[in-house]
Amino acid sequence: MLQPVLIDILGPRTATGEWPAKATVGEATPVLAQIIKDGHDELGAAVTWTGPSGRRSRTRLELTELSRYAGELTATEVGCHRVVVQAWTDRFGSWRRDVVKRAVAGQDLTVELEVGAIHLDHLSDRAANAVVASLLQGAARGLRDASSSVDTRLAAGLSPDVVAASEDVVPDWDLSDAEVELWVDRERAGASAWYELFPRSYGGFRGVIDQLPRLEALGFDVLYLPPIHPIGVAHRKGPGNTLDPEPTDPGSPWAIGGVEGGHDAIHPDLGTEADLVALLEAAGRHGLEVSLDFALQCSPDHPWVRDHPEWFSSLPDGSIRYAENPPKKYQDIYPINFWPEDKADRKALWKACREALLHWVDLGVRNFRVDNPHTKPFAFWEWLISSVHAEHPDLIFLAEAFTDPPRMQRLADVGFTQSYSYFTWRHSRDELTEYLTELSTPPLVDTMRANLWPNTPDILEGVLRDGPLSAFALRFVLAATLSPNYGIYSGFELGENLPASPDNTEYFNSEKYQIVERDFAEQPNLDGLIAAVNASRRRHKALRTMRTIRFHGSANDQLLVYSKTDGTPGGDVVLLVVNLDPWSPQAGHLDLDLAAVGLPEGPVTAHDELTGTTYTWDDRFPWVRLDPAYQAAHLLHLRPA
Repeated sequence: MLQPVLIDILGPRTATGEWPAKATVGEATPVLAQIIKDGHDELGAAVTWTGPSGRRSRTRLELTELSRYAGELTATEVGCHRVVVQAWTDRFGSWRRDVVKRAVAGQDLTVELEVGAIHLDHLSDRAANAVVASLLQGAARGLRDASSSVDTRLAAGLSPDVVAASEDVVPDWDLSDAEVELWVDRERAGASAWYELFPRSYGGFRGVIDQLPRLEALGFDVLYLPPIHPIGVAHRKGPGNTLDPEPTDPGSPWAIGGVEGGHDAIHPDLGTEADLVALLEAAGRHGLEVSLDFALQCSPDHPWVRDHPEWFSSLPDGSIRYAENPPKKYQDIYPINFWPEDKADRKALWKACREALLHWVDLGVRNFRVDNPHTKPFAFWEWLISSVHAEHPDLIFLAEAFTDPPRMQRLADVGFTQSYSYFTWRHSRDELTEYLTELSTPPLVDTMRANLWPNTPDILEGVLRDGPLSAFALRFVLAATLSPNYGIYSGFELGENLPASPDNTEYFNSEKYQIVERDFAEQPNLDGLIAAVNASRRRHKALRTMRTIRFHGSANDQLLVYSKTDGTPGGDVVLLVVNLDPWSPQAGHLDLDLAAVGLPEGPVTAHDELTGTTYTWDDRFPWVRLDPAYQAAHLLHLRPA
C-alpha cells in the first residue's frame, strides 16, 4: 500500500526481515527506523508493541541523525509481539519551528496563531487522555485570545507542557506505518551460565542431585546433560573412540537407542522418569534448570531403524550409511534422512521427532541443547520450534552449531534461542575484537544470542591444550563476560587438558566413551574465580547484555580491554582487562574512552571485584600489570571518583 511517509524498520529485525528478531522480558530493546518524506515538514514517529495478551504499549521515537529515528521498547510478556512503527507529518512541530522564525523576523502572526490553534484542535480531538486533551484545548484558546498580547498568545502555544502533551498524541496527518514481529523469551534466554556433566559419571540422576549444592555455590543457572537415552550395542565404541569395547564399556550417549527404547526412553543405569523429575525439582530448589540434549540420530539398535528404515539413507548394497565427519567415523550412529521421497514418510518422521521432544517437556524440561542442528533441514526446525513454542513459549533451544556464519545465522532466524559460536577458536586480541564486534552488532545481536563455550567434550582448543590453569582462567573470564550466555564442560575448573594426540583437539580418555571420576576438591582449581565472576554477572546488569560492549586501547596486544554498560545515562559501567598470555606477566598503559561509557575524563575509581582492591585513576591512560600466576584478569566496577 502506498503511504505518504516511508518507513524502513532497521531494528529489531533479522537480516531479511522474514522471521522475528528476539528480545527478552524486561530487556530494553533498541528500535531504529529510517523515516523519510518529501518536503521540509517536521516528522513525528512512535513505536507500539502488542503482546500475546493483547496488552499494547507505546513510546515516541526521536530523530538521532539524518532520517534515523530511535527509541526502545521493553516487553513484559513471553511470546510473539507485533511491533508497529508509525510516522506522520508533524504539522504542529513544523508550525512551532516556523512561527518562532517569523516572530524573530517581526512578521505579522495573526493568521499563524490561528493555524497553530487549528493544529491543537486536531490533536486534542485525537488525545486518548482527558487531561492531555484539556491542556491542548486550553493552549488553543490561548492562541486565539485576542485580548492578550501576541507574545502571550504565542507563549501559550509554545509552552513546554503543551509540547510534551502534543507528543502523547498520534495525529492522522499523513499517518503511515510499518511492522515487524518480535519474539520475546523469558529472562534466562538472555543471560545464563551453563554447566555440562555426564550423569553416568555420578551414578545417575540421584548422584547428580548431590552435585547441585556445588553448582549453586559456583553460580550456575543451567545444568546441561548429554543424551540420557538407552545406548546401542551394535558398533559400540570403547575408550578413545575405539571399535573394540569391553563388555562393561558404556558406549557413547550420542549412539541413541537400544532394546530399552529410543528418544523417549531413559538409560536404565541413570534412573527412571521419577528420578529425572526428582532431579528437575531439586535443581529448581537450588536455582538451576536442567537442559537435556535433543540429538536426532540413532544407533543401529534404535527402534526407528527396525520399524522405519525409510527414515534413513541406504547405500547401494542395502546397508545404512553411518555418520562421518572425515576423518572422524561414527560407526555407532545412523544419521536420519529428514527428506524421505514419500511426503507421508516425512510427515510421520517429523511428527515422531516432535512427540519425542514433547515427552520431556511434559515431564517439566524447559531447556534443550540441540546437537548438530545445521545437519538437519532449516524447514524442519522452523516447523518444530514454532509449533512447540505455540504451546510452550517458555522453552529455550540452544543450537550446538559449529558451522559457517550463514548457517548459524539462519538457525537463529528460524527460531533457535541461543547458539554456540566460533569463540572456541578465537584467541588473539584482533580475533576476539573482530568477532565479538560482529556478534554484538545487529542483526546478530538481535537474533543469534551467542553462547560462548571455551571447551566441550569434543573440543580442547588453543591455549587450553598445553596451557596451565591460568589459561583456563583467562578463557573463562572472556566467555563469562564477553557474552551474557556461556558454558563450560565439567573438569574445566580443574584444568583438565590431556589431548588425545599431538594433532587431535579431543580429550584423551574422553568422557564420551567412558565414565570419569573427579575430585572437585583438588587444588588448585578455579572455583573461587568462577563463583566471583558469576556473582558479578548477577550483580551487574551491564554483564547481562552484549549490546553495549566496547573495546578500548592498549599498547600491549596481550591485554584485551573492553567495557560494558547497562545502557542508561550515568548507569552501571564494568571494565575488563584480560591477560591473553597464560604464561607470562603482561603490563602496559590502557587507553580508555571514558566519555563513551558516560564517565568524566577526570579521576575514576576502579573496584576490582575479583580481589577487592580499589584503584583511583587520574586520567584515561592507567597502567596495569597482570601476572597470570596470581590473576589473569581485572573485573572492575568504574565510578566517578
